[in-house]
Amino acid sequence: MRNTARWAATIGLTATAVCGPLTGSALAAQAAPDSLYAPSALVLTLGHGESAAAAGPARAVTLTCAPGASGSHPAPALACAELRAAGGDFETLASGTGDVMCTRQYDPVVVTVDGVWQGKRVSYERTFANECMKNSSGSRLFAF
Repeated sequence: MRNTARWAATIGLTATAVCGPLTGSALAAQAAPDSLYAPSALVLTLGHGESAAAAGPARAVTLTCAPGASGSHPAPALACAELRAAGGDFETLASGTGDVMCTRQYDPVVVTVDGVWQGKRVSYERTFANECMKNSSGSRLFAF
């Protein structure tokens, strides 16, 4: 009788040791998210006027940064890299100063950014005095 109990305990421990990790990994595989990256997908628009509501978009591009850079933006990889380096702060990118001299002509240009950045909903609007001022920020994000 002692051998039967010993064999039962041995078989039970062996089954637990062999099948336990398989069961745990199967459960972990079922609970795993679809992606390891938080979504980052943006729509950027450009319009002529003092506000997005008054201007209406003249151009629009898409930008997806996670898991890889893509979209209709002319330089998605550079724009995503700039945005990551700025910590997702659009104002920092729009306020940059380039070595460009612009006229004081007032012909307002408005850019908007709407979408999701690293899993968080974002909405941004900035009006520049003219197209040259927009381009003088030096940011590839707004160069479309």
